[in-house]
Amino acid sequence: MSFRNAPLAVVHDVDKSTLLTPEIRAEIDTHVAKYPPEWKQSAVMPALTIVQDHNGGWLSKDLMDQIAAYLDMPEVAVYEVATFYAMYDLEPVGRHKICICNSVSCMLNGSEALLAHIERRHGVAPGGTSKDGKFTVKEFECLGACRDAPAVLVDKTYHESVTKDDIDKIISKLD
Repeated sequence: MSFRNAPLAVVHDVDKSTLLTPEIRAEIDTHVAKYPPEWKQSAVMPALTIVQDHNGGWLSKDLMDQIAAYLDMPEVAVYEVATFYAMYDLEPVGRHKICICNSVSCMLNGSEALLAHIERRHGVAPGGTSKDGKFTVKEFECLGACRDAPAVLVDKTYHESVTKDDIDKIISKLD
């Protein structure tokens, strides 16, 4: 769906101040300002990221509805973006996210073995969260680090050429 051609009228009646604080709205507005006024929906990805970061790493339906209302776009358009991209989570997650790349380069260089190791050693399967809530493990389509595969993204920090020992050290340093 093209957001440029999406209707600009809000088709829902949601109080824009309920869930989006003035601080969050100001952050979103810095991205909205990068686009012509009639294309403010183009800021949907940064808005989703900002709101997710402020909500402990995940997006509820209510939060996505607030984003839709704030950006004057259909709710379904926000849901489409949030469900298409792996960087958005629609359920609560651990305090840290460990994203293991599952692209061909990473698979050939050991990402499947890393996932199996995390499940065996730490008891967390892909898509799961550790019992203590410390971390969630996700398979990620591509982290763009094929040259130094396997790649792992922990929160917002990239790690390349990751071994089983490396991932254990990374996990041990998480709070």
